[in-house]
Amino acid sequence: MGAMRGWWQEIADLVLPADCAGCGRPGAPLCDRCHGALRGPGARRVLPSPVPPGLPVVHAAVDYVDEARAVLLAHKERGALRLAGPLGEALAGAVRAVARGVLPRAPGDRPLLLVPVPSARRAVGARGHDPARRIACAAAGVLRREGCPARVPSVLRQRRRVTDQSGLGARQRRANVTGALEAAPGGGRLLVAGPVVLVDDLMTTGASLAEAARAVAEAGGRVVGGAVVAAPPTPASTPGLSGTSVSPGRLRPFARGKRN
Repeated sequence: MGAMRGWWQEIADLVLPADCAGCGRPGAPLCDRCHGALRGPGARRVLPSPVPPGLPVVHAAVDYVDEARAVLLAHKERGALRLAGPLGEALAGAVRAVARGVLPRAPGDRPLLLVPVPSARRAVGARGHDPARRIACAAAGVLRREGCPARVPSVLRQRRRVTDQSGLGARQRRANVTGALEAAPGGGRLLVAGPVVLVDDLMTTGASLAEAARAVAEAGGRVVGGAVVAAPPTPASTPGLSGTSVSPGRLRPFARGKRN
């Protein structure tokens, strides 16, 4: 049923008229102004409070407010699948912020692995698609066009059911997801192919990203950071405080030849 729903969503998304998911303006699924809001001033490092143990350095493309929030919800909960492209562009900006410190030291033939935080199977079935994976694939396409050999190995899975995180506090979320993820059989072989950037559409408390980092490390992968489309605005993501802003730009390809 989930696959059938996803198929119908894609057909409807192509043929039915759409209003802007960000502001409701008629005529396009995303108007130019809201598309620009997704690009933002540049990716920022974001720090939840409290910071869960094991959370890697995380960059967010935009704050989870206003148009960005509306667009993410439209894609995630209402199946507005055409929004995956613009959201992927935004996520690619956050990945660039993580990868700029990694690529100069990476071998030339190793890919950058964008590993999505997995959604629960029941959530994927209800929505008809996996939002984080779809956005990750769009981001990888953007990065490949810029010369970065990005891949999306969807190797993480839930090994036990978790409670719906809505309404849970930071400690409750951490307890809810601790030990919940694992790499699928054969996933470790894929994870050692290159540096790993964990990706998701949204970070709130950081508990899911921290658990994903643990699962990747347990499988033998090397996590170099996390990247999300959006995170709630906090003092740590405000210019002039502890967060740092990285201007958007193209990502340099992996250097060929020897390590730097």
